[in-house]
Amino acid sequence: MIGGLSVLLALLAQVMLVNRFPLPAGGSPDLVLLAVIGAALGRGASSGAVLGFSAGLLVDVMPPTAHLVGQYAFVLALVGYVAGRGAGGPVITVVLCVLMAPLLAAVVSGLIADPRVTISTLTEQVPVTIVYTLVVSPIVIWLTTRGREAGFST
Repeated sequence: MIGGLSVLLALLAQVMLVNRFPLPAGGSPDLVLLAVIGAALGRGASSGAVLGFSAGLLVDVMPPTAHLVGQYAFVLALVGYVAGRGAGGPVITVVLCVLMAPLLAAVVSGLIADPRVTISTLTEQVPVTIVYTLVVSPIVIWLTTRGREAGFST
């Protein structure tokens, strides 16, 4: 329940705050991705995949959306699964998942022939998003794992 609440709060913060601030180079951090990673770190692979899928569906239908429904559900389900497996410790897992998610989203978009995915997008937008997400990751991961460390795990 706390994991779902943290993802919902991250989604609202993403849409209402983060996406409205013009940051240098035109990117923005992905708070929902980080909330899924943080929640999955302590809950395991299957819970992480389910939470990632649910969060992805919310991202897919939350305005303004310009992609197919299910696209981010697939990506975040895979990220939640990988984060839940904990590939080599929390720091390595977070970095791996933050690198994996936008690249996987670009691959999925390319496979469904999304015209917004270009070489320019991959070389300019994706690296900026990865850097911004990595910069804010310690804060978001700490917030999403804080209740579990205090003994409030559900």
